[in-house]
Amino acid sequence: MVCSKDRPDLYEIIGNIPVPYGSTKRIVPGMYFASTVARKDMVSFYFMPIYYDKKTYNKIAANLLKSMKGKACFNFRNEDQVDEKELDAMLKKGSQIWKKLGYMK
Repeated sequence: MVCSKDRPDLYEIIGNIPVPYGSTKRIVPGMYFASTVARKDMVSFYFMPIYYDKKTYNKIAANLLKSMKGKACFNFRNEDQVDEKELDAMLKKGSQIWKKLGYMK
């Protein structure tokens, strides 16, 4: 993975292989993987691999999915909502998916 944005309010990581993206198939430096955004009253976590295999995430991250808003966004208003074991399992599974799709080495 490569850090593409690193600010106090935003941290974003992408795959480490340039890939074609969108309808024009323009080459981007890496496929978007995940980001965190610090907001006034919560932290949002965006996680793209969940689009590819949501059934698996239902099994490995049941508690985190309670904080899911939308298709790939999680909003955490307090630390109790974050299950670190589930988050770790999600990130590992997401990395496996990104490797399988050729988005990272």
